[in-house]
Amino acid sequence: MPLKKNIPNAITSLNLVSGCVGIMLAFRGSVELAALMIVIASLFDFMDGMAARLLQVHSDIGKELDSLADLVSFGVLPGALVFVILENSGTLSWVPYFGLLIPVFSALRLAKFNLDTRQSESFLGLPVPANALFWVGVTLLSYSETTNQFNSILKSIFNQPLIIIILTVVLSLLLVSELPLFSLKFKNLKWVKNQTRYLFLGLALVLLILLGVGSLPMIIVLYVFISIFDNLLTIKHAD
Repeated sequence: MPLKKNIPNAITSLNLVSGCVGIMLAFRGSVELAALMIVIASLFDFMDGMAARLLQVHSDIGKELDSLADLVSFGVLPGALVFVILENSGTLSWVPYFGLLIPVFSALRLAKFNLDTRQSESFLGLPVPANALFWVGVTLLSYSETTNQFNSILKSIFNQPLIIIILTVVLSLLLVSELPLFSLKFKNLKWVKNQTRYLFLGLALVLLILLGVGSLPMIIVLYVFISIFDNLLTIKHAD
């Protein structure tokens, strides 16, 4: 029984280890590999929740461990990526420290989420894994060669330090905002009540096929805009 109870925690620990390895890789110059560690951490983050549900084991320590692991993998690691990107851009020596906004606001977001009972079925503010995946896309675009014209345009945009700073500030504020965002958790697979989720997943798949790594920032932006549109429709129908 103790072994069964600790399986989800073991998977959560792999999420944490992935984040730690990514931070080390980022500061050793392996920035693309560091970004990919966020993707690996995301898989472990998904798997630990699934394991807890399948095994029907839930604990307070598991919840706290999950938040701590998420802070490292989806807060500190993307902050390190932004730090390295800005440092390599040749800007002023103090500018890369804007990257520290990400772990600080991610910590605030996670603390708020743990205490906010309103976020059981949807989110208020941008989830930290979504923010981290945005920076995965930015990093891979910045450091990889691309023949896709649209990705080349995105790459030239993300190579501007001012753009990175603005995005860091805006996304950090979104983390702690009161903006309602839909969850991707399905209670069932029926079209009713899941239209928004199916629309988002369909468009996200198209973007992923067309743009590859360049789709990640666009998918997160799409997620935010679909949520806003969905909220406006809900308000309209309520009136």
